[in-house]
Amino acid sequence: MRRALELARRAGEEGEVPIGAVVALGGEVVGEGWNRPIAAVDPTAHAEIQALRAAAKKLGNYRLTGAELYVTLEPCDMCVGAMFHARIARCMYGATDPKKQVLKNQVRIQGGLLAEESGALLSRFFAARR
Repeated sequence: MRRALELARRAGEEGEVPIGAVVALGGEVVGEGWNRPIAAVDPTAHAEIQALRAAAKKLGNYRLTGAELYVTLEPCDMCVGAMFHARIARCMYGATDPKKQVLKNQVRIQGGLLAEESGALLSRFFAARR
């Protein structure tokens, strides 16, 4: 977590919201990241995403099964989703995010659009991989 704090300081020095993240596997750091949405002009360039990308690249696998993620701020829903898909075993964070509840009501989500076609496409994809 101390390394995540160092990375958060780096983000702050770069004019970003000061958040840092580290992915560890078997006690070894395999990925690091700091907030970069402004510099990267990328709304997904959160510290956690940066650290997950670095870890996946280093390990040569997008599955980070058994890895742990340390981050200085409670992760947003996007980052939690990325952790889920990467198979992160555990996430430890520092500060809680006071905006988290406010942001949950900012985006309207609607499902079922072209559901049959979307489902059929996925079914064909997975059937071909068997």
